[in-house]
Amino acid sequence: MQKSIVVTVSHDLGVETARARVAAGLDQLRRDYVDKLAHSEVAWTENAADLKVGAFGHNMQARIDVLADSLRIEVWMPWILAALTGRIQSALADRAGQALRIDHRPKG
Repeated sequence: MQKSIVVTVSHDLGVETARARVAAGLDQLRRDYVDKLAHSEVAWTENAADLKVGAFGHNMQARIDVLADSLRIEVWMPWILAALTGRIQSALADRAGQALRIDHRPKG
């Protein structure tokens, strides 16, 4: 059984700029955590990213919908990780907000 969480982050960047910043943020996350992930995949279809991540013997899936004025992030995780829901929601909102900031410059 999986648990689903949804985070919405507002922005005023428009779809193209927001999508570019989300893509850069995802690339940075993958670089930052490459040694902790068994696998990670990101597949873009227009303005939606489907993610698959495996770590510590567990797999999670997520979808990021880039809209004109917000991001909608939905994550499906194994029930065993349900206790971390609040921490995961907070981290997602924080990281997405950082990626969308006007002065954001991905490390690299």
